Amino acid sequence: MAGVEMTAVIATEFHTIPVIFENDDLIAVDKPENLASIPERNREKISLLKILSDTLQRKFFVVHRLDKQVSGVILFAKNPETHRHLNLQFEQRKVHKTYMALVHGAVEGDAGVIETPLRRFGSGRMGEDRERGKPCRTEFSVEERMPGYTLARVNPLTGRKHQIRAHFFSIGHPVVGDALYGDKSLQKTFPRLMLHALSIRFRSAAGDEIQIESPAAQSFCRMLSIFRSKTRPK
Repeated sequence: MAGVEMTAVIATEFHTIPVIFENDDLIAVDKPENLASIPERNREKISLLKILSDTLQRKFFVVHRLDKQVSGVILFAKNPETHRHLNLQFEQRKVHKTYMALVHGAVEGDAGVIETPLRRFGSGRMGEDRERGKPCRTEFSVEERMPGYTLARVNPLTGRKHQIRAHFFSIGHPVVGDALYGDKSLQKTFPRLMLHALSIRFRSAAGDEIQIESPAAQSFCRMLSIFRSKTRPK
């Protein structure tokens, strides 16, 4: 099943959440940047899960998460059976996720694989640890090059916390706007983290292949336009 068109929009006082796929078993929405996927320490604080539950007046089950600063497609199950099925798909690495990332510097080659083992440190950052880190694999291909920056299409084959962010940092190319990885003073000058969940592909419990796509967020595209305009001759 190919990517489907937007079916609805959930509008709140602070956020507009496009629903890009929905059936009896699950819902997929286009998460804006700077909105937590699930409640943080303060469970009353706004989150995508709370918005969906309060607005649609039903319970949703968490299948996976996107970092607060990341935009793009995210799934929630509507019932325990779908929740178990999708969790198993993720555990068996049968879910194919694609991201777009703008990173600092000129990435070497047209494609590559990063397999740095990662573990969580006390600061909340994920970092390289070849002895105690968990196995990770991130594949990428270069989509576009700009002076000082590289736009990459990224497929994380494992689902570790901050995997894409930590992996690109480990090879000397932190994601643009990531104040947790890279030069903090420089990264804070960018208005957003340049990482977007572009698509997700998996199989339903009935065996149908479902692919759901989220076009790059407007804020992501605006940033790219700024970088591209700097490369054009005046």
